[in-house]
Amino acid sequence: MKTLSWILIVSSLLTACSRSNDLATVQDLNRQFIDAWNNKSSDKITGFLAEDVDFVQGGTHFKGKSEVSRKWVNETLPTLADLKTNVVSSGIDSQIAYEAGTFSVDVLPASPDLPHGIGEGNFILLWKKGEDGAWKLSYAQLEDLPVQVKR
Repeated sequence: MKTLSWILIVSSLLTACSRSNDLATVQDLNRQFIDAWNNKSSDKITGFLAEDVDFVQGGTHFKGKSEVSRKWVNETLPTLADLKTNVVSSGIDSQIAYEAGTFSVDVLPASPDLPHGIGEGNFILLWKKGEDGAWKLSYAQLEDLPVQVKR
């Protein structure tokens, strides 16, 4: 009976350590993902995406790495600057991790005579661990408020 107890204790500790390492990895991936947006590095952003990634924003839904890269990343990236997130909730298990919260971003004007804007809203980023052990962004959802003139 003592042997069984020790096995359970050791396996619990190993699982907790593994989960803690994965959580740190995913938190780092989220920081790298946001940094890539702020550095306008579309190749790096696309590298984070899973092949079957979904992106949802309002009534828009893009599916698959190619479509999400083309229609979200490449079209949106030039229009934004200084993306900031505030994580409100996060969680992880052995295969899935998420962070959710609020975001703000500077919205660049379409022409020089227009004012800068600020966009705000809620986000969720869902990461899945692949068979190779690498975490990839599997689902991103943004719910934004109307863009306001930046003062």
